[in-house]
Amino acid sequence: MFLFLRCSQLLAALLFAASPAWAVDSYRFLHVTIDTPWFLFVFLFFLVFAPMILSAVIHWRTAVKDDEAEQTDEDTKHG
Repeated sequence: MFLFLRCSQLLAALLFAASPAWAVDSYRFLHVTIDTPWFLFVFLFFLVFAPMILSAVIHWRTAVKDDEAEQTDEDTKHG
């Protein structure tokens, strides 16, 4: 209980001692600049396109392995 009380007091002290300059500095992230479309493209690429590419690679490798397995099965049946 004592540890919880001390941690809550420390947290309250940190929150009340927060600098108002942090809020002013964070405002610059809300501005749209010429670089914004590039940032959006990179974000969407890694969020949307990269999993699609990974899925296509996994499907392709599985198909190749299945074809190789069928060929070895046919070779053992005929040979």
